[in-house]
Amino acid sequence: MHDLLISGATIVDGTGAEPFTADVAVSHGRITEVGRVTGAAQRSIDAAGAHLLPGFIDIHTHYDGQASWDETFTPSIYHGVTTLVMGNCGVGFAPVRPGQQAQLIDLMQGVEEIPGSVLTEGMRWGWESFGEYARAMDRMPHSLDFMTLVPHDALRLYVMGERAARGEVASDDDLRQMHSLLREALADGAAGFSLGSTETHRTGSGQMTPSFQVSGHEMNTLATAFHGLPYRVLQAVDDFSATRGDPREEQSRFDREYGKIEAMAQVAGQPVAISWMDRVFAPRQSGWLAEAALHSARRGVDVRLACAPRGVGTLSGLDTTMNPFIAFPAYREIMHLPPAERAAAMRDSERRALVLAQSPIKLAVPGSSMPPVLDFVIAHFDHLAMDMFPCVEVDGSMDYEPERSKSLGATAQAQGVRPLEVMYDFLSAGDGSNFIYYPIFNYASGDLSKVHDMLLHPKALYSLADGGAHVGTICDASSSTTLLAHWALQRTRGPRIPLAQVVEMLTRRNAQFMGLGDRGVIAPGLKADLNLVQLDRLALPLPQIVRDLPAGGRRIVQKSRGYLATFVSGQAVTENGDITAARPGRWTRGPGATGTV
Repeated sequence: MHDLLISGATIVDGTGAEPFTADVAVSHGRITEVGRVTGAAQRSIDAAGAHLLPGFIDIHTHYDGQASWDETFTPSIYHGVTTLVMGNCGVGFAPVRPGQQAQLIDLMQGVEEIPGSVLTEGMRWGWESFGEYARAMDRMPHSLDFMTLVPHDALRLYVMGERAARGEVASDDDLRQMHSLLREALADGAAGFSLGSTETHRTGSGQMTPSFQVSGHEMNTLATAFHGLPYRVLQAVDDFSATRGDPREEQSRFDREYGKIEAMAQVAGQPVAISWMDRVFAPRQSGWLAEAALHSARRGVDVRLACAPRGVGTLSGLDTTMNPFIAFPAYREIMHLPPAERAAAMRDSERRALVLAQSPIKLAVPGSSMPPVLDFVIAHFDHLAMDMFPCVEVDGSMDYEPERSKSLGATAQAQGVRPLEVMYDFLSAGDGSNFIYYPIFNYASGDLSKVHDMLLHPKALYSLADGGAHVGTICDASSSTTLLAHWALQRTRGPRIPLAQVVEMLTRRNAQFMGLGDRGVIAPGLKADLNLVQLDRLALPLPQIVRDLPAGGRRIVQKSRGYLATFVSGQAVTENGDITAARPGRWTRGPGATGTV
């Protein structure tokens, strides 16, 4: 008898092949038959009219802390994800020395905008080495499978302590220790190594991260830790020193910083995924990176481009981490009020006039974790408001490719007022729960044409969902649903991407990148990680603020509609949008992990 039989579904199997109709049988967590299946099953589902897809592989999350208190990896679980990768961007919580926990919390708070109070209250410590951390997470029941990357910042802090925090150069002895610890973790099952070097990443106390602009010598020394081990990956985020120096020398700085990452991948003999965005402050950089990855491939170095399927930016509201008004003293006077009361106070005509008449203060000052880009946005608000949009639902789903005619800037022009006034009135309306969507990156043309080209690049990987991070600013964990719904089915402002190709990006392509040969495709013998979807019902309702984090912390959560069920190892972890009691998720170790070096 089968454990599960899904009958009559339209199958998009993850290989890029055209959809077909078939039955799928599952036993003991594995797919046993695909085709015309007979025989009884403990559970049978008539899936006529629905599509069956492999579970999605999300290679860029930051659930490193949340995994210790949240069994379900919300909100990623609402968006078809069955396997996720955490430890990205060089930040995480292992290895850690006793007494060093607060330093890692401060780092995560600043870089990934997860409040320190939430992490302090919620995290269940009890490890020192990276392997001990991964096993501690694995002992806790979880809905989804998860993989772990060794974060460079945590590794540096563990070995170098305050010298790492000050950004000092690693000594030969430091490098030997880091090399040994990294190799031990990779052999034990870590899926790879992550590093970050960007001035937008700062600690909660406003300092640059420990791995900011480390030397190529350090990177290459650590890369040798991969020698003789099974397949592993590298992950990197880098601003390529775009704004640090003479603008006329920007490309030479890009070539230098890219060359360091390429050399590390070459020395390691493993692929690297680099975060890829069309950055507003470095508009030529995305093209340079696209060409560089192809050039690297010709040199035998596997560089992948980790890109998002929509604009990368912020949601601004009265209860989010950032909105432009936090730079205005008269608004700061009422910031302590709950959102509904603050909205009412903002509607007072005298308060409104005072805020709008004031000059903003600088936010990215020494000791602040606020990124410099926020001051840039406020200083150039009238121009940038052409790419800021009131969040509204269109046909039951949030519009992630809005027309500029609907922007704050266009509305202000039509009304003969300043864009800041339009934003002020929209955010202060009602109970203060309105959002403004600002796609800072990937939206310079006022549409997603650039993203279309990025997604079709031969080295592109679906990525940058950032689940678990930036909890008061974004909810890009929903971007897997954007890729499926918007790009394959619903886009009206340009060409779509075939459904089979989109599903292949969400499934097999990322599985192969992570070395997961047991999932990502619907075929006999593979893991029964599956999504049963009603494609014509797929939608992303507006995000909401919820206060369900430890210590009463708030976050932005965006759910979905249209997922009938998501299965991990043949067990339904969601049904009709609700999370079930099933907890089949496990720590998924890198291929061939032995625990010995």
